[in-house]
Amino acid sequence: EVLLSAGSIQSPQLLHLSGIGPQALLARHGIPVVHDLPGVGENLQDHLQIRATYESTRPTTNDQLNSWIGQVKLGWQWLAHRSGPLAVGINQGGCFMRGLPAEAKTPDIQFHVATLSADMAGGKVHPYSGFTMSTCQLRPESRGHVRIRSADPFEPPEMHANYLATDLDRRTTVAGVKASRAIAASAAMRPLVRREVKPGPDVASDEALLEFCRDSGATIFHPTGTCKMGIDRMAVLDERLRVRGVERLRVVDCSAMPTLVSGNTNAPAVMLAEKAADMIREDARRSI
Repeated sequence: EVLLSAGSIQSPQLLHLSGIGPQALLARHGIPVVHDLPGVGENLQDHLQIRATYESTRPTTNDQLNSWIGQVKLGWQWLAHRSGPLAVGINQGGCFMRGLPAEAKTPDIQFHVATLSADMAGGKVHPYSGFTMSTCQLRPESRGHVRIRSADPFEPPEMHANYLATDLDRRTTVAGVKASRAIAASAAMRPLVRREVKPGPDVASDEALLEFCRDSGATIFHPTGTCKMGIDRMAVLDERLRVRGVERLRVVDCSAMPTLVSGNTNAPAVMLAEKAADMIREDARRSI
């Protein structure tokens, strides 16, 4: 059988290009329909990350990265001792919490705390001592899609995450930024914070905070759900990750998840692959 593991963006793209997907979409791009499966590429979910940045009263990783001497020291620290900032992830702290405690029975927000700051993930760090507190809503209700734009396999597909499309998503995301501010204003943190850079003190109302989230929010690279398992009309896969209506074809990646997990997707993706391997072996034994 064929195993498709190209991720939540390109697995649906490859199915579309192979003639498996919504009939109208395939016909629009002149692709012969092998199997009309309307759910392929739909149900896109992702964690939207909102980054609140602060200038610190003490040196941070920004200072090391802004100096060639500091960069050399970081590199030597890792090469010689496998220690220091290069030996750990960029986010050195985190937590799970309830941003809307009256509505959420379990944590609905995830925190990442980094000892550096930049305008975007992977961007050039700020010229001052800075740190970042970023938050994301764990269980967004918003649903988007991935759809091919042509029959050319090298043309990137259309990706529409549809972030903040529901009232719950908007309120939870704003609550995350407020939680960042509350932590920064705590007695333990006040001596370490020189100023809030973003959103900034002028961004005070819920409406202004929501606008900040819309303008500056970015993916945290957890796309899922575009070839979801299930039993409804929009389900692409059955409970054994087999593409419905197509023989000997499975999708094994995060696109199979019906809903986004409440946290990072790496470990669940590994679990899903290990479970798929078990099922493939079981099915092979049954066919002998």
